[in-house]
Amino acid sequence: MPNIFDVELVFTLIPKLLVYLPVTLQLTAVSMLAGLLLGLLLALIKMKKIPMLYQLSAVFISFIRGTPILVQLYLSYAGIPLILKYYNYYHETGYNVNSIPSIFYVLLALSLNEAAYSSEFIRAALQSVDKGQIEAAHSLGMTYPQVLRRIILPEAFIVALPTLGNALIGLMKGTSLAFVCSVVEITAQSRILAGNNLRFFESYCSLALIYWGLTIIIEQAIALLEKRLDIDFKSLRKRKGDVILD
Repeated sequence: MPNIFDVELVFTLIPKLLVYLPVTLQLTAVSMLAGLLLGLLLALIKMKKIPMLYQLSAVFISFIRGTPILVQLYLSYAGIPLILKYYNYYHETGYNVNSIPSIFYVLLALSLNEAAYSSEFIRAALQSVDKGQIEAAHSLGMTYPQVLRRIILPEAFIVALPTLGNALIGLMKGTSLAFVCSVVEITAQSRILAGNNLRFFESYCSLALIYWGLTIIIEQAIALLEKRLDIDFKSLRKRKGDVILD
């Protein structure tokens, strides 16, 4: 009887896939950080309803949320070099478009995608902060950037943390599409190994175990951080209450 499923091969392939884990983690971390920063900017623009920027941000968010991430990766990988080639042609800059690493296009697409989605839950978290605290801070002479940094962002971060964890997990799994831009991470390496030994199912089982393990680690880390921050926030509010009573 032929060996239909090789269990041993599943665990043998895992170390070979983990060699490219740093690429997956790099894509996840950089895209998450850039996406959150841009998402915060978009959230503030929508809250303040800044003319022109408000309309542009609405169109951007609508486009990103209305198109698949795979299409966005293709647009980034094929569209940006095309734009740069036209720019070189008309301005005679002589810039070598081929010198741009493929990972740049992946990071750009993932960051913009994360920004569009995160802007909504960031805006909801910012609006959940008690307006009385904000008004009290303004009455003490704080500027809006100071209020944002000292009061709004710390409290909003606690509110947004569970959603933030889900977004991080989703982004990590989204990096599996980076192979369409010729970036070799754990999913692309899994396809390469499967093509070499023709054991596709075993290779994808190894890949699934790695993603599952990473998801569990992120979930546990977010849960611990949420518990820790909740304790710190409660103790901080208690101290504030004691100061008011005194």
